[in-house]
Amino acid sequence: MIRAQVQDAVQAADGHSTHRVENQPPPLAGYDPLACDPALDGGVRREGAADAVERLRELGALVASPEAREHARLADAHPPVLHTHDRYGHRIDEVEFHPSWHWLMHTSIGHGLHAAPWAAAPGTGAHVARAAGFYLMSQLESGHGCPISMTYAAVPALRHDPDLAARYVPGLVSTSYDFGLAEPATKAGLLAGMSMTEKQGGSDVRAGTTEATPTADGTYRLVGTSGSPRPR
Repeated sequence: MIRAQVQDAVQAADGHSTHRVENQPPPLAGYDPLACDPALDGGVRREGAADAVERLRELGALVASPEAREHARLADAHPPVLHTHDRYGHRIDEVEFHPSWHWLMHTSIGHGLHAAPWAAAPGTGAHVARAAGFYLMSQLESGHGCPISMTYAAVPALRHDPDLAARYVPGLVSTSYDFGLAEPATKAGLLAGMSMTEKQGGSDVRAGTTEATPTADGTYRLVGTSGSPRPR
């Protein structure tokens, strides 16, 4: 929005027709991404999530808005910054994200695109609606979908251990975005992350060589390396 205003001002000031660019399409904004995708709309209705269509239409309108497009641009233009220590020398290992990244995360979590469907009753179409909403948000900005999808995938894994599920699942299904390092029990909402990509494996998880050995207290001792850890 701001860039377009500046460009218009410059063109108006110089008045030279050679400075105008007229062979490019207008900005993609203000359309209805759900109406433009009859396969998505039909699939949502067919698979038991018809009640979510209006909510998805509202999300689609937000995704297509100039405001959302600018947030996506800014989030990608300003990558996260790792702060290992504060100015007094204390170890903090905190990652600083641009406010637009937080806007994306808050929007996706607020619309239940992370783990919220696991709290819904079976047969309500919650997982179908979540998949459709995630698909729409991914058209806006795909990078933030990583922690969103990891959080969704973590819940069924945690449910294999009832004690872990009782501790963490309530926070993971919460629709509150509570950024920052803190004791999980003190946070209004949680995100899950994975550190599973080994430097020699890339995307081929079968090539992993890390070993996990159970210990007496129920935890595991890990021996291996990670080429691309993604804690959240």
